[in-house]
Amino acid sequence: MDDIKKRITQLREDFMQGSLSEKEVSDAPSQQFELWLNQAMTADLPEWQAMTLGTVSPDLRPSARIVYLRQFQNDQYWFYGNYNSRKARHLKQNPNACLSFFWPQLERQIRLEGSVELCHDDTSDAYFDGRPFESKLGAWASDQSAVLKNREELEAQLEVYRKKFEDGNIYRPPYWGGWVFTAKYYEFWQGRKSRLHDRITYEFKNGEWTINRIAP
Repeated sequence: MDDIKKRITQLREDFMQGSLSEKEVSDAPSQQFELWLNQAMTADLPEWQAMTLGTVSPDLRPSARIVYLRQFQNDQYWFYGNYNSRKARHLKQNPNACLSFFWPQLERQIRLEGSVELCHDDTSDAYFDGRPFESKLGAWASDQSAVLKNREELEAQLEVYRKKFEDGNIYRPPYWGGWVFTAKYYEFWQGRKSRLHDRITYEFKNGEWTINRIAP
């Protein structure tokens, strides 16, 4: 244990792969986002679509977890899950949220701030229909964030729904669906040498995006 404590204080890495200029970025942050996301995909990075979702509880305690980006367009970003989960309870009480992407291989991260609302049932239905059958069963079987006695309890629930839908026709649970996050703020971070990183922000004010560079 002492070794890891000592090691973590000594870890150093200089970022040398790229740069980012406010003169070169897209005028629209959604276009800059798509450019970087496409580059992460093209680089074949593991879990390039994974993002951290930050929420705040009714008693103002922050919480974060990894979710998958599933759709995006025009500064809107979709993700899916259980409407009874902890994140769902947070978002119902306080729709303000943030997203972040981190691609260490590219020495890049993106932060987004905005608000969330439930997406249309038709959108949730269409996404659920495209999921693998076992994932559909899992959505029915898991009362996400509820306390379980053991693993066997979850697996028993899975078998209940496997029998219920043994004909293969499985529809979306009423407690499962999507959210759409609308961004009002972006930060694009490119690692640079000696921790003098490039940070370019977009903020939506008075009907337009304002671009700024901020100190690392």
